[in-house]
Amino acid sequence: MNYTIRILCTIAIMLLGLTASCGKGDPINNEDPRDLTIVVSVAEDESGLVSIEASAINTILYSFYISIAEDAIEENSSGKFEYTFVRSGTYEITIRAYGTSGKYVRTSAQVKVSLEKDVSIEDGYISPLTYEGYELVWNDEFDGDIIQSTNWKFEIGTGCPNCGWGNNELEYYRRENAWIENGVLSIEAKEEKYKGMDYTSARLITKNLRSFKYGRIDIRALLPRGQGIWPALWMLGNNISSAGWPECGEIDIMEMIGGGGRDNTSHGTLHWDASGNHASIGDSYTVQSSTLSGEYHVFSIVWMESSITWFVNNEEFYSVNITPAEMSEFHQEFFIIMNLAVGGNWPGSPDSSTIFPQKMKVDYVRVFQK
Repeated sequence: MNYTIRILCTIAIMLLGLTASCGKGDPINNEDPRDLTIVVSVAEDESGLVSIEASAINTILYSFYISIAEDAIEENSSGKFEYTFVRSGTYEITIRAYGTSGKYVRTSAQVKVSLEKDVSIEDGYISPLTYEGYELVWNDEFDGDIIQSTNWKFEIGTGCPNCGWGNNELEYYRRENAWIENGVLSIEAKEEKYKGMDYTSARLITKNLRSFKYGRIDIRALLPRGQGIWPALWMLGNNISSAGWPECGEIDIMEMIGGGGRDNTSHGTLHWDASGNHASIGDSYTVQSSTLSGEYHVFSIVWMESSITWFVNNEEFYSVNITPAEMSEFHQEFFIIMNLAVGGNWPGSPDSSTIFPQKMKVDYVRVFQK
């Protein structure tokens, strides 16, 4: 969506507040700015990104204003600006072009910004409630109004003394950032200062409540997006408190690393201890038809005595043989974790393109065993 406005002659206002007209008989001052043209482009991906290119004769500085702020958002000599709106709406954008005379010309344009549409719970893949040879042994459909304390508990804080949860993450996990509404669990990452951190989010675990050894696990979720956003659906061995990591083993059912065109890729990985060294192996699945934030997807593993296999929407994309003796970690009970991290070693930090808040929405978690 492009808007082009060309100004051949407009009011020039001196910095001291004096006004100069631009009529037919006015002489042209070669130090005055004139012929201001702007092109405004609204990103078609509904991200809220707006790009502006301004050009004028006799101009040494451009200033960019929007109607929701009193002061200039940015000033530069190139005339190129970008701004990401975090709410849908119609906004007025104003560009001023300054000349060496101390005068400026200006023009404005209205742009309509539409952020990503709300995704219905019916949008996307839905997995079956039964599989041949398996029975449903535990599930949470997130019906009702509260997060069931018999299924989930919250991990609170920054992970200290292993601060940043071992990954230099930037969020503080709180209970308030997760809730159930209309049959969906929402985990929300917010840009807000809290107890020394710049972001808040939530992390839910089934440790000491629900744990599993082998079986099929299906988690239907709608993922967030954006630079520095890191949602994860994963598992750790029940013995983590005594054995530590990676000796306890880790099964990553889904990790998504936001930003840089990575928002449509789900990663499946194993971590374990190999003779005193951290070992890992995994692969990824890229959705071709849409981003992982465009509709719900089902992220699954089939965990057997001999292997762990990963699926997205029941399409297999990776499998690992877990029979070697050094992979004994994957023959014990594991608990489930769902969290939405901000920043960290892998995704990097959020930047000006990252829109907050971001949500990971979970429709259900289902565990099947033979």
